[in-house]
Amino acid sequence: MAAPPVPDPVYVLRGTNSAINTLCFQCSNPDLDFPILYSGSSNGLIHIWNLKTRRVCDSLNGHGGNSVYCVKTLSHRRNGLLSQGRDQNICLWDLSEGRNVVTESLFTENVGFCKCSLSELTEKRSLLATPWKELEEVHVLELPSKTSICTLKPEADAKLGMPMSLRLWQPDAGSHPHLLAGYEDGSVVLWNLSMGRMLSRLTCHQEPIMSLDFDGEKAQGVTASSEKQLCLWSCAGMEKLELQQTYQLTNPGISEVALRQDKKILATAGWDHRIRLFGWKKLKPLAVLDYHTSTVYCVAFSDHNQPSDRLMAAGSKDHRISVWSIYNQT
Repeated sequence: MAAPPVPDPVYVLRGTNSAINTLCFQCSNPDLDFPILYSGSSNGLIHIWNLKTRRVCDSLNGHGGNSVYCVKTLSHRRNGLLSQGRDQNICLWDLSEGRNVVTESLFTENVGFCKCSLSELTEKRSLLATPWKELEEVHVLELPSKTSICTLKPEADAKLGMPMSLRLWQPDAGSHPHLLAGYEDGSVVLWNLSMGRMLSRLTCHQEPIMSLDFDGEKAQGVTASSEKQLCLWSCAGMEKLELQQTYQLTNPGISEVALRQDKKILATAGWDHRIRLFGWKKLKPLAVLDYHTSTVYCVAFSDHNQPSDRLMAAGSKDHRISVWSIYNQT
């Protein structure tokens, strides 16, 4: 029986006039009349897309024209948004009732491209991990108070280089939060935040880690770099990182990896202009989506729980955002 043909995008969003660095859906907010996609661009703008009309309904300019490389919705604040830009600022936005106001900003003094990680613990308390002033430092603080929790800095002889990708992780309700960090030397490090120390280090790439994602239920993660491989690893006993599997890619370079919310599909954004889809359970290749004409910088899944409403979006250097409906019955 022949495999089904690879689909085309269900639609394409155009009009940013700039490379798309980051994407984030907001489809399940009951306060909104239509699903939304946020995109952060190299020209410093955050575009808010109405996915019913497939047009920009507003744009935010809070980073002084500097490239925006991270946007995240805030689940405990229905109309809240976080953005991070090359102006070294992380901004918190209030978008309720038509507002577009920066309510808080944090100056990191970090000039890299590593996205911050946000963990919303309660309605009134969140943890934020971000690269900090020194090149190897990661600073963890509590929001909205901006209280410092810890500054994580490897031993001098570790030679990890800059942090490239961060993911806060709460093993279970009664335990202290951990941080997974991918570094310039190709290592993944598991940090214990309460002790401020490194629990485990796994060197799984020869080149800097460009992106990581993590499945907390399975205690299993994935990393990608400029190489021709994906690395799948586990966090045994919540304290030791172990390499499980590597997958050899056709072409080198992955900008971002993203797990769908149901933890069944993994997507990668490729330097070869393609989006690759894998079954998460065994890292089985499912499809190669070939639409963009330049590097794909980012990929994101919608926050809808209904399979029929699930979407995936990819943003590229070619100024376009492709939106896909794929493998929704798995």
